[in-house]
Amino acid sequence: MNPILLFGATSILGFNLAKLFSDTVVPFTSPGNKTPVIQKWPVLNLEDPWWIKALFDQYHPNVLLYCHAVCDVPKCEANSEWAHEINVGHLQRVLTALPQQTRMVYVSSDHVFGGDGTYNECSPPCPISVYGRTRLEAEHLVLERAGSLVIRTGLAIGPSPNGRSGHLDWLRYRNQRQLPITIVEDEFRSVVWVEDLARRLMKLASSGTTGIRHIAATRTVSRIELAQYLLKRLGLEVNFHCESRHQRPTPHLGRVSLTSTYRDELSQALSSVLDSPETALLGEVA
Repeated sequence: MNPILLFGATSILGFNLAKLFSDTVVPFTSPGNKTPVIQKWPVLNLEDPWWIKALFDQYHPNVLLYCHAVCDVPKCEANSEWAHEINVGHLQRVLTALPQQTRMVYVSSDHVFGGDGTYNECSPPCPISVYGRTRLEAEHLVLERAGSLVIRTGLAIGPSPNGRSGHLDWLRYRNQRQLPITIVEDEFRSVVWVEDLARRLMKLASSGTTGIRHIAATRTVSRIELAQYLLKRLGLEVNFHCESRHQRPTPHLGRVSLTSTYRDELSQALSSVLDSPETALLGEVA
């Protein structure tokens, strides 16, 4: 069977997809990442159209899972051309070379919305940041290709390749080193465990689903609730500073809740991190 290619295995979701589905997924990492745990994986070269074409000629993939993007909102605001090149330009080159028989599954973000609200697949996007706008432009490119699937997710909680990125590892890393932690008090998101998200994504990728799908959570969680819960479960001191999103130097999400208009099994909300059994957290940080 032809493999599933995974672009963006250094993201939280991509890293955990690669670990959970190591028998079926071929992971590719972003260039410049020196984290030892991912050094055995090949590196993307999406600046080079010939490299992309040669890769597809080599693997003839059935599915491409595209998790590759720069998700750092402040860096995207500081350099919009750079953000556009990675989040849109790289994708354009991939779509140009992608074999017609390969199914494209693009992992997007709740950042395509910005104003406070509850959003389903039919809700008009309203991004408030450069990052969100590049995500929306990328979605449009993918949806022009027949048979493609765009999956919008909220905040995924789980281990990162370097032990410092992603909300879980960031909290633990900074707390253990007594570094300052600032939590945005008026941000609320659909927050799920990354392993639950990865399993749902693979089921959607293997289905005949096309268009846009949201992966919702059973409830929307504030960043304060989330930080308190994770720090307590990690056995760490609950100690952080709070700020309003309006005090932040760059655009920041407020209350963004993902829901779905669909009622099939693959559209059922995943358990919120705060509603999951205790063993879920222990498994994530083992």
